[in-house]
Amino acid sequence: MRLRRPVLAATLVAFASPGFAGSSTSIPVNNLPAQQNALIDLLALMSGKCKTLKIAGRTFACKTVAYAHGDKGRVNFAVAVDDPSDDSHVVSFSGENGKRADDNSYELPIDRMLLNSKNRPRVDGLPVPAEQASTGVCRQTGNFAARKVSDITCSATDSEGRRYELLFVSDGTPVSVRRIRQSAPSIQDPFK
Repeated sequence: MRLRRPVLAATLVAFASPGFAGSSTSIPVNNLPAQQNALIDLLALMSGKCKTLKIAGRTFACKTVAYAHGDKGRVNFAVAVDDPSDDSHVVSFSGENGKRADDNSYELPIDRMLLNSKNRPRVDGLPVPAEQASTGVCRQTGNFAARKVSDITCSATDSEGRRYELLFVSDGTPVSVRRIRQSAPSIQDPFK
């Protein structure tokens, strides 16, 4: 587990748009237009268990879940998939304009899935995720300031009708939060 977190963190930081997935069997995608490069300014790694992880109809286990915030406001809930046939298999629920209803709940509208696998093209040795237009939502209970996240649920459907689901439950270990660089907040917080 100690090696998995730094590897996931390094992979997330290396990409302009942090997040990845796919599977050992390819999922055809309709790539969105290239986004402006963004840098990750906040990375939170969580330990626990994926009670549910479904990617286009297939059920998987996960290795770890990370929250990555880009300096231009894009947020990804990246899931390192426990796929014995593909050590680069990562799926990310990606969106912008997340909102807090209170101090212990966060909701992120999903507008794309980022899919990565060992079969994706590489840049600087790392696979580049395919972006699939999607609609959905992720909800997080808990907050990073307190270093406590209880659970994360995500549900999205891509433009081809494929469904992606996540139910991650924390094991109670404090969240590892890394501020990589300072940027303007992108969350809509009614309490400020």
